[in-house]
Amino acid sequence: MIDQMNFLFVGVGGQGVLTASDIAAQVGLDLGLDAKKSEVHGFAQRGGVVESHIRWAPSVGSPTCEYGTVDVLMSFELLEAARWLDWLRPGGTVIVNRQQITPMSASVGNAVYPPEEEILAALRTRAGRVIVVDALPLAEQAGNSRTVNTIMLAALSTLLDTDPAVWETAILQRVPDKYNEVNRVAFRLGQEAARA
Repeated sequence: MIDQMNFLFVGVGGQGVLTASDIAAQVGLDLGLDAKKSEVHGFAQRGGVVESHIRWAPSVGSPTCEYGTVDVLMSFELLEAARWLDWLRPGGTVIVNRQQITPMSASVGNAVYPPEEEILAALRTRAGRVIVVDALPLAEQAGNSRTVNTIMLAALSTLLDTDPAVWETAILQRVPDKYNEVNRVAFRLGQEAARA
């Protein structure tokens, strides 16, 4: 059973990062741990950066992870994983969605979005394990592109010593009933992708 975990969920506004972090915090509580979260979403509704810290432990003081102590970096967008990499503890795990959302600095400025291979190589310099999930096509396969966050949570559930049913239950309690089946399918697809 898990004693303590620090997570950092990052991405771009509209990807479901905050909902996913709410669910991850709830899972911690459902596992009998203290769970706290802290989020920053600034210009999220305009495609800006979103970050959310989640901490599980028998007793959690601060809801924010300390720099360099994150056990699992959950990135819903490829480049965001690289931007937040220094928060990961050396040897920690990165779960990254392959999706690329071009930032404003690259779409209207001189910045260039780095090639996927360069980003993944950078992640591997610090992480002990990097799991790449092609979450958007899987969400579309499940029947709703907005289930990217369910795909990502399912991938996370496969890495932890937890019952996947706890995760699925927390997800289904959070979404409207009419989306239960599509989220069940998305959860299964996310688990399969992480184990592949």
